[in-house]
Amino acid sequence: MAEPKNDDFLDDIEAAEAEEHAEEEMEIDGVDAELDALRAERDEMRDRFMRALAETENVRKRSEKHRREAEQYGGSKLARDMLPVYDNLKRAIEVITEEQKDEQAALIEGIELTMRELLNVFKRHGIEIIAPEAGDRFDPQMHEAMFEAPVPGTKAGEIIQVSAEGFMLHDRLLRPAKVGVSSMPAS
Repeated sequence: MAEPKNDDFLDDIEAAEAEEHAEEEMEIDGVDAELDALRAERDEMRDRFMRALAETENVRKRSEKHRREAEQYGGSKLARDMLPVYDNLKRAIEVITEEQKDEQAALIEGIELTMRELLNVFKRHGIEIIAPEAGDRFDPQMHEAMFEAPVPGTKAGEIIQVSAEGFMLHDRLLRPAKVGVSSMPAS
């Protein structure tokens, strides 16, 4: 049997070391690739998490806004339906004569108490009366012009008559005040 030469033996060792080194390089490259993939996945997950967190915050803010609006304005339909009750009570109180006050004191007191209670309920729920007066300037945001008439001694755009008061619910118009407006031409 022939003995291997030293050179062949050294070549075999170098080849084995080179192979081992190549395997380590491949292993490191594989770990680096896996690490890069994990970093990319982490970054994607972080991005998705941040977007989900932002969306959740937006949903919370929107629902809080909707809740506040529902709390403030949810009763606007009922409030609008109560306005004719106010109008009728006001008209009833305005036509009471002194003679009727003497004869029907208890009935009239009941009507006045009902009106005061209605006004208290309006106040508790943020309903305010818009009560323009003759001579005030017409505001199309708060008033509805029922008619125009040239009235001497007035300026165009002045309120000359109030047919019905208007109402606000917090900062929203429930019903504009119904008014007559002067159309007096400028002289």
